[in-house]
Amino acid sequence: MTDTVLSTTHETRLPDPDPHAQPTQSVPGGAMLIPTMASTLALAACSGGGGSGTSPPPIAIVTPTPSPTPASISAVQASRFLAQATFGATRADIALVQSMGFSGWITEQISRPRTAHWDWLVANGYSVTTNINNQNGFDNTVWRQIISEPGQLRQRVGMALAEILVVGIDGVNQQWRQFSVAAYLDVLLDNAFGNYRTLLERITTNAAMGAYLTFINNRRANTTTGAMPDENYARELMQLFTIGLNRLNMDGTVQMANGNPVDSYTQDDVTQLARVFTGLVLDSTDSTTPDRLRRPLVINTGLHETGASSFLGTTIPAGTEGMAAVRLALDAIFAHPNVPPFVSKQLIQRLVTSNPSPAYVGRVAQVFADNGSGMRGDLTAVIRAILLDTEARSDAVLTTASTGKLREPVIRFTNWARAFGATSTGGLWPIGDTSSSSTRLAQSFGRSQSVFNFFRPGYTPPNTAIATAGLLAPEFQITNELSVVAFINYMQPAIQNGVGDVRANYTEISAMANDSQALVDEVNLILAAGQLSAATVAAIRGAVDSIATTATNATLNRVYTAILLTLASPEYITQK
Repeated sequence: MTDTVLSTTHETRLPDPDPHAQPTQSVPGGAMLIPTMASTLALAACSGGGGSGTSPPPIAIVTPTPSPTPASISAVQASRFLAQATFGATRADIALVQSMGFSGWITEQISRPRTAHWDWLVANGYSVTTNINNQNGFDNTVWRQIISEPGQLRQRVGMALAEILVVGIDGVNQQWRQFSVAAYLDVLLDNAFGNYRTLLERITTNAAMGAYLTFINNRRANTTTGAMPDENYARELMQLFTIGLNRLNMDGTVQMANGNPVDSYTQDDVTQLARVFTGLVLDSTDSTTPDRLRRPLVINTGLHETGASSFLGTTIPAGTEGMAAVRLALDAIFAHPNVPPFVSKQLIQRLVTSNPSPAYVGRVAQVFADNGSGMRGDLTAVIRAILLDTEARSDAVLTTASTGKLREPVIRFTNWARAFGATSTGGLWPIGDTSSSSTRLAQSFGRSQSVFNFFRPGYTPPNTAIATAGLLAPEFQITNELSVVAFINYMQPAIQNGVGDVRANYTEISAMANDSQALVDEVNLILAAGQLSAATVAAIRGAVDSIATTATNATLNRVYTAILLTLASPEYITQK
């Protein structure tokens, strides 16, 4: 995938000089060293895909073939499913999946309510005017939701969408930024099981997206000065949110012509589409409260382009009312044949595996194109197809080298927090910004510094066995020697003492502390879905048994050791 990067003004677009660039830094002396961790963190990810300016020739449709629900689901199978569908398994969740079945659990999750980010911020007093120019409360509400909300499938799908339809709080140049991005995340979560076309319209009229991709107050062309409409959103809507750079077959493979990928759109398509996204503004000038940031943008007719716009083979007639023009443009893009494979492939990457087979992508893309009832873009059907597919559920794929993905740092943290019942004593979840790659997680949800996310879907770490094998590994773009050691050094005190007032409860697992086999097996099940090798289990048991059961604080220290070494193991960090 050929990527571009935002300039500091979000206007000039330049090619990325090195899409595979990855900083390498030495491990500081005194850091806790986990042997071979940096060299054995594993797996792969998937290319972004593309789109077409004209419709590609018809292709064969692959009939979706979901994996049959087994007569009985083992605890290991349930835990593996939850690793894909939630921010972390718990013993209770495992039992629920076993009793309800995979499909039944999905159905039950879809109906679960949640507390909106916006409402939580208001209820906890963050709407006072002293917060007008800061981000107070943002990280709190993010961590609270992804760790403690019972509707975990919605939360996990919401994060997947947030890493495709990216808005990062530091790039939102508005007052009340915590409320602006909270409202954006609420849009993603509210529509996580809705229709992708509806979601596209909701993000297009969202204040945070408008600020992040600089199309709020976007003006029509000025023939006197030569000024042209901002093209930022028009470009990213096509490149990153819907059709991608190249024409795709239904199975996500790139269409070629004369040995080269076929472009999905042209610069003229971008320029013409940008005319549509002019005139979108906030519906009020009142900044004394954050309320206007929650309401949809409206059209200022004095700024909107009234002439015709032609792009991707579609023409919006001159004189079309502003919001009507926006909806016609979104309809045209949504109908593009690239949308099903482009979006489906990335959702598979975020939830299940970095390198889905073309057949897997094709099965899910067909469901995106038609949910079986003639509906296009039904995200409930798409998520169900992703999680129930043979490549997601079959135990046979566990031995395939291309199966799986690197667990994102945020998810590693929430795996621990959820597995061991972490709660916030004061209810404010003061974990904070975990973006630092030298002292924290190298990732913090909602804080991407680029519209290209923390990592790109087509990233492969250069000069590695992964690259040699022709595999992709997006999460490796934020993984290096420094971040690997920082993760362990951050988790060690977190496991023992919590973060702020967020602390785990080890009462239940402490009952197993004197039996290293039972202890390590339990941690292996809940955190790693039983995927630690016999050699790794033996090594962790040896470390646990090196702490005498009669030693001071032996019970908790044995528990801490089992958890930390599991989190540090390559077999855990690679989600299969």
